[in-house]
Amino acid sequence: MAATKELQRELENKANDLNKIQKDISKNHQVRKKYTIQLGENELVLKELDLLNEDANVYKLIGPVLVKQDLAEANANVRKRIDYISAELKRLDATLQDLEEKQNSKKEAIFKVQQRIQSLQAGKAKA
Repeated sequence: MAATKELQRELENKANDLNKIQKDISKNHQVRKKYTIQLGENELVLKELDLLNEDANVYKLIGPVLVKQDLAEANANVRKRIDYISAELKRLDATLQDLEEKQNSKKEAIFKVQQRIQSLQAGKAKA
């Protein structure tokens, strides 16, 4: 009886851990989606900047004010942003892979605990 309660408690703890991991995966997907959208927007801006002539005026929105910016500087800033976002996406992918591996191992652990509980209950039913 005490062994079954202990296994039930262990099962509950593992289920809570699994739930937390699943929430982390969900957060990761949300952040990844945001960065993917930003990457697409920045790539579009870069294409637009590439279409401009060297003497074209480029303005940057800073607060409520448009400030004139050098085309080369604007290009460099957008490229840096794209590099940063790409690096963040790679980091998020690695984190997601790690979380999915943890999720799979927790599922296996839960399954093993459930099997132990069932075997204990089957043993009691025979007795």
